[in-house]
Amino acid sequence: MIIHIVGAGPKTNTITNLPQNDENSMVIGVDNGAHYIIEEGLIPEAIFGDFDSLIDENLEKIKRLVPNVFIYPPEKDETDLELAIQWAIKQNPEKIIIHCVTGKRLDHEFGSITLLIKFMNSEVPIMIVDEYNEIYVINEGTHLINKQKQFKYVSFFSLGTSVENLTLKGFKYPLTNHLLEIGSSLCVSNELVEGVGSISFTKGIALVVRSKD
Repeated sequence: MIIHIVGAGPKTNTITNLPQNDENSMVIGVDNGAHYIIEEGLIPEAIFGDFDSLIDENLEKIKRLVPNVFIYPPEKDETDLELAIQWAIKQNPEKIIIHCVTGKRLDHEFGSITLLIKFMNSEVPIMIVDEYNEIYVINEGTHLINKQKQFKYVSFFSLGTSVENLTLKGFKYPLTNHLLEIGSSLCVSNELVEGVGSISFTKGIALVVRSKD
């Protein structure tokens, strides 16, 4: 099962064709993301937020529609998105895809990316998507990456510590046992030339950004 989390940031066209909740997929909303889902003619399986912008009548209507409603106070230690991810991981999905969390407030966008790091050891792949990007985090080891027409460019960034012995195969600009330090722009806008490439390294955390113009 794939769980799609729709955030409260600017609405993206990635949610236009979200599947209805079934045995293979689940759609959940974070705060105003619940409205985005309902506008697409879908009923979220769960929603998370303080919903302080809703009048009581509208909130009661949503409660009648949505099986799982989690309402939190505005002042709390976790963001609504983090609470939604925690809940989603407990559903044992094969993947989590997060929509509508980029493109407006930079603090919220950066906070969403750092959550990828926090939950990278959950054994559930988590990805942020919008019209122009796919964003995810990987740790040491070997990871395969498929060539896509939609996202021509592939960039790699070190997070927290340097990425050691970075090796890229199947790329326009291959690397062998390279030390990718924090702040390096060497791995920005690479491209796959093979149908399937690989990225491997022995230590560190890498942010992967697949993009199109």
